[in-house]
Amino acid sequence: MSWSQMWIAYITIVYKEVTRFTRIWQQTLLPPVVTTSLYFVIFGSLIGPRIGTMEGYRYMDFIVPGLILMSVITSSYANVSSSFFGAKFQRSIEELQISPTPNSVILLGYVTGGMARGLLVGLVVTLVALFFSQLSIHNVFVMFSISLLTALLFSMGGFLNGLFARKFDDVSIVPNFILTPLTYLGGVFYSIRLLPDFWQGVSHLNPILYMINGFRYGFLGISDIHLGFSYLIILAFTAVLFMINLKLLNKGYGIRS
Repeated sequence: MSWSQMWIAYITIVYKEVTRFTRIWQQTLLPPVVTTSLYFVIFGSLIGPRIGTMEGYRYMDFIVPGLILMSVITSSYANVSSSFFGAKFQRSIEELQISPTPNSVILLGYVTGGMARGLLVGLVVTLVALFFSQLSIHNVFVMFSISLLTALLFSMGGFLNGLFARKFDDVSIVPNFILTPLTYLGGVFYSIRLLPDFWQGVSHLNPILYMINGFRYGFLGISDIHLGFSYLIILAFTAVLFMINLKLLNKGYGIRS
């Protein structure tokens, strides 16, 4: 295929993915916004005043970046895992694979669709957060780049989940039992400096910690993690997942029976 043909194939896949989640926006965009709003009300407005400040900021202001990125993570992951598994279930992915479209273009198309949903949800949650917090941006580039790379990483993770899933229940196992606990323990609601030394060390094994702290630095200018490490971890995991996904896709893993 020529570059122009690959570009058309890529745009077509992205358009299909964006159309899919925007058509059912009540299921894809509204629930994470409602859930995050409840976090704002319960943890920020009700519990926050009793906690006071965290790292020199109001508790509400401290947790807002983490809650925004949490919505980006869950939405990016869920979009690709469910969409790709649906394509496997309907066997439409087989038709795409026998076309001249390179597997790398297929992978990037699905991943871009997941990123679009994750970033759109993150934007809507940010707008909702304005009703609860006086958001200030310390570094626009860091804020945008961390959110973009995080959406990319978890879209890759969702694609891997979709490859391995054999039934619909398999799509929800990783988000429920791995992704959600790691997110809650990734410093969304607290600074790891509050933890004993041992648990601080354990927390450093959680990759989501680096993303949330990097994103928080973009908003507030504070982080428990060196910013360079945040970028390094995200880029390293993204590269590994891209290579694994592409290799499995080339082999037809989970697709060809």
